[in-house]
Amino acid sequence: MPAVEIQHIRKTYPAKPSAVIALEEISLDVPEGELFGVIGPDGAGKTSLFRILTTLLLADSGTARVIGLDVVKDYRKIRQRVGYMPGRFSLYQDLSVEENLRFFASIFHTTVEENYHLIKDIYSHIEPFKKRKAGQLSGGMKQKLALCCALIHRPDVLFLDEPTTGVDALSRVEFWDMLGKLKKEGITIMVSTPYMDEASLCDKVALLNKGSLLALDTPDGIRASFGESLWAVKSADMYRLLLDLREFPGISSAFPFGEFCHITLSDNRKMENLAPYLSGRNHPATVIHKIDPGIEDVFMKKMK
Repeated sequence: MPAVEIQHIRKTYPAKPSAVIALEEISLDVPEGELFGVIGPDGAGKTSLFRILTTLLLADSGTARVIGLDVVKDYRKIRQRVGYMPGRFSLYQDLSVEENLRFFASIFHTTVEENYHLIKDIYSHIEPFKKRKAGQLSGGMKQKLALCCALIHRPDVLFLDEPTTGVDALSRVEFWDMLGKLKKEGITIMVSTPYMDEASLCDKVALLNKGSLLALDTPDGIRASFGESLWAVKSADMYRLLLDLREFPGISSAFPFGEFCHITLSDNRKMENLAPYLSGRNHPATVIHKIDPGIEDVFMKKMK
């Protein structure tokens, strides 16, 4: 039985002139013990989906089950068996690190000592500051404390909504290392993120955009679905390069990716004409090479 089952979930929010569709007929399953990523930009519907699964929001239609329990009928039971870390820091800022942790343990009728082994590696980073008020912690430490509080009752499923947004690069790496260790404990983890590079750290990934499911597969499967040859192009004037590439006869797509532009062609035989074309457009020091597509490339292609 999957840890999470979602069937045709739809959610809209009233707005003028027309309602905003947050989720449009989303269906997916998350197997037990999996690290599952929901990847998409702001407004993709990630938070709405997580709030429905954690019984904080009602869907307009469709059904969802967590550990075999219906999110509407069995919401009380689900709340006792899942951990939820919202995107916005929501702990008590005027309580100390230690007080927050003990408070959340008491809510779930357990103690910090009983499940300390689950949070030991995470808590060790913030334990020297256990007397400090939560509101005075850095962004990375706040995230670690929030994760500890979500784990202290050893949930069957852990929901993490954009846990690394606004966190420094080192803390992001540490955080994902922690999730890998938690997965070995048998906890199913469902994590959302706007960072495409984090998708490769998941067992399976769902790509969301504007409430629609664009792709659902393993990271390797999503990359393999690109199905076209992809080239990276670079020159001294990247903005003008992008404009010129989009005017190249036979161009199928051209998007900026860091220091390169990634392009596809309707006919790969036209690639031999690209260097002379760019030279004629005053791009003398152009770098062109073929590359393997990444998850972000697949996302951009499916958005077209």
